[in-house]
Parts: sequence; structure tokens; C-alpha cells
Amino acid sequence: MPSSFSPPGNGSFAYHEAEKTSPRATTGVRAICSRRNFTAAVLASSYALKQAWSVESGFQFRYLLASCLYGYQDLSQIVPEVRKTGATAIDIWPKVHGNQREQIDAMGESKFADLLQTHNVSLGCITQYQLGPFGLQDEMRFASRFGCSTIVTSAQGPVGLSGTELKSAIEKFVLQMRPHLEVAEECGVTIAIENHAKNLVESPDAIRWLADLSGESKLAIALAPYHLPQESAAMAKLILELGNRIAVFYAWQHGAGCMQKQPKEQELLQMPGRGSLDFAPLVASLQQIQFQGWTSIFMHPFPRGIPILDSVEEVTAEVNRARDYLQGLIG
Repeated sequence: MPSSFSPPGNGSFAYHEAEKTSPRATTGVRAICSRRNFTAAVLASSYALKQAWSVESGFQFRYLLASCLYGYQDLSQIVPEVRKTGATAIDIWPKVHGNQREQIDAMGESKFADLLQTHNVSLGCITQYQLGPFGLQDEMRFASRFGCSTIVTSAQGPVGLSGTELKSAIEKFVLQMRPHLEVAEECGVTIAIENHAKNLVESPDAIRWLADLSGESKLAIALAPYHLPQESAAMAKLILELGNRIAVFYAWQHGAGCMQKQPKEQELLQMPGRGSLDFAPLVASLQQIQFQGWTSIFMHPFPRGIPILDSVEEVTAEVNRARDYLQGLIG
């Protein structure tokens, strides 16, 4: 179903000109009469058809690159990687997961704006758990100056509730958010609440109540499969139910978790295409609702603040591997 949700990042970026899309180059394929090359050609053609179908149907992922995937690396090293991952925008994280929000304060807004413009990247999202949902007024105004229309944070309230108690607590939270949503409206910012462990909005029921009670306001969902039961069919159904209330979709699974030191190959099981979660039903649901929000290929390292892999190049390559997996599911 077409979404009425105003997609994040659609606002004009105050510091640089609109993005320009260059036409895709086309290449011919020489037929080679061998079984191996014929099979490869068929697979390549199938993938190309899937991509053509996604464009014609109006569905494409809108990728967002999380700065914290690179640990505390300098923004001057991260921003040039954004376009290399198929993303058009960056999600800025503060300490402890990253320190890029603090870097912006240190360099100044003008220099950050120049850096974005140089690499044709927009500020698509700011993640701000430390400020919480009731402390975002100044951050929303900062976001507005960059044409950034998404801030991700967590809910605030009692945990471990269910049934009518859970509904009442979420209703109270939504009411408490009203003055903050007025500022969000003025700034053109959507506040996306992530379903997070040990939080008021954690369970599928809590997510549904938040979506229902927030209506068409600037309060939306940042959907994190990592924090949900690892059942593809249930997640796919939830996506259909939420529809245009999803502002950010994290392409992120639980895998072997991220709360203790473990071999890197186990830690990377959080990434799409590595762990056991089948993303195909999720992608099918995202296509069905014609999802227009951000898709963030994501994981957490342990300890927080380090990059997910040793070098900038390795991080970018891993994001692209996961992106290839997701793209192969379209169609």
C-alpha cells in the first residue's frame, strides 16, 4: 500500500544543492557456449531483472549509513564511504557507540556542511539515546538546519508491562511527547522510537500500541529486528501492520548477540545474510507497503566504540556484502 508518511530526508538540505542522479551505464554480455558461463549469465540476468522490477514498481531501499559502524573514526574518513555503500545519507551517532556527533561540535556546523557537500551526502538521521525523548528540542533545531528529518531515540517509562497496563503506559508516554512533537512539527523532524530491550517499547504489542496511539503525528517507529523474537513470518506480519509508521528499518538480526566478547565471525552474525534470520519475508512486506523510510544495515560491536572491522575499507566491504544480499531479495 502506498505510504502517506513523509519520508525522512526529503526536506531540502540547507547547505548544499540537490542531489543529481547520473544515468546508469549499460554493458553488453558476450555469450560463451559453456555450461558454467551460461549459468553465470542466467543468474546475472535474473539479478538485473529484479533490479529493473524494483525500479518500475517504485520500490527501492533508501540506504542510510550509521557512523558508529566505523567506531570513533574521523568524519573526514567516514563521509566519503557513504556513497560507496549505496547510501545517500549518514546517521550520526554520539558516544559511546561513536563520537561523530561530538566531532561536529568540535569542527563547527559550517565545516561539517562543507564535508557533506564535497561528497554529495546528506544528514539523514541523528541517533540520540543519551538525550532521550524529552531532551531533543535543541537537537531537532540542529537537525532542521541541515534538512535532517529523522531523530532516533528510545521511549521512556516503566518496563516489563503487558496488556492494559502496557497500553496505558504507552498512552501516557504519547501524551508526554505532545509538546516535543510540536517542536518536531516546526522543525520538520520525525522522532523515531526504537524497540529496545528493557524499555517501555520493546515487545511487538508495545510497538503496535505506539503506532496506533501516535496516529499521524511526528512520532514513528525505528524497527529493530535484533530486539524481536527471531521469527521471520511474525516480523513480516508486524511490518504489514505498522505500514507507514515505520521511519527506520534496521537490517539487523540477533545472531550470536553483541553483549560480550566473541570471535569476529560470530559477532558478524548480526549482519543480513550471515545469521540464521531469513530476511526474504521482511523484504517482501517492505515492498508490499512500499516502504519509503530509511534502511540501515546495522550491527553492534563489543565493546561499543570500536569499528565492526579493523579498517574503513573492511567495514564498507561488509556493508556492501549485506546490501548485495538484501538487493537479491527484491522482486
